[in-house]
Amino acid sequence: MTRPTGTAAAIGRSLRIYRGAGAPHAAMDALYRRFVRPGDLVFDVGAHVGDRVAAFRRLGARVVALEPQPGPARALRLLHGRDHDVILVAAAVSDAPGEVVFHLNSANPTVSSASADFVAGAAGAPGWEGQVWDRRITVPATNLDRLVAEHGRPAFVKIDVEGFEERVLAGLSAPLPALSFEFTTIARDVALRCLDRLAGLGPYGFDVALGESQRLTFGRFVGRAEMADFVMGLPVAANSGDVYAVLTTSADAPE
Repeated sequence: MTRPTGTAAAIGRSLRIYRGAGAPHAAMDALYRRFVRPGDLVFDVGAHVGDRVAAFRRLGARVVALEPQPGPARALRLLHGRDHDVILVAAAVSDAPGEVVFHLNSANPTVSSASADFVAGAAGAPGWEGQVWDRRITVPATNLDRLVAEHGRPAFVKIDVEGFEERVLAGLSAPLPALSFEFTTIARDVALRCLDRLAGLGPYGFDVALGESQRLTFGRFVGRAEMADFVMGLPVAANSGDVYAVLTTSADAPE
């Protein structure tokens, strides 16, 4: 039997890590249950092999999942293509509809990115040694406003796009109830601009889960300044995390 190589092997590894028996399904469900209820609509921006799609479906949500990479998109079709409550979109999300250049990391597709700045920043950075973005492809792109117009207003949006999060949020013109965006310690400026963007859209409160811990750090929703200080104070070795944002009323918004 011939073993898969290249991207196929990398996709298989992702499936084992993120969807295998050792994946933290229960912890992930407990985290997302704070934001997602049965019947809710969720957008998964940067769905990769769909571990979050599976979590949202276990919670009874309907999902629009976006993934521009051919390999992961193929895995998503095999895993969720027959589920009528999952809409799969083979596209990136940017500030405006059109096309974007996507930098592929064939050996590790989970860090492929539409951000040339992110790819350049990762070169030689601690924790990113050996990562190679070996191909570029042009992929279709949509934006959050168009997705809302086409599918409805989501209760939650998960954004995991390797340094392109700022461009994703630039395509949103009205606040949404809740969302998360990934950040990395090699691109903290992107996280700060995402916080600024959300603060400009509405009175959001923030919490954060580091790495794949699936645990919120503060246990309460803090203001933009406190979250920015936390992100900036992290050691480089923290590597990454997800900021969770919840729209509050003006009266109880954190400062």
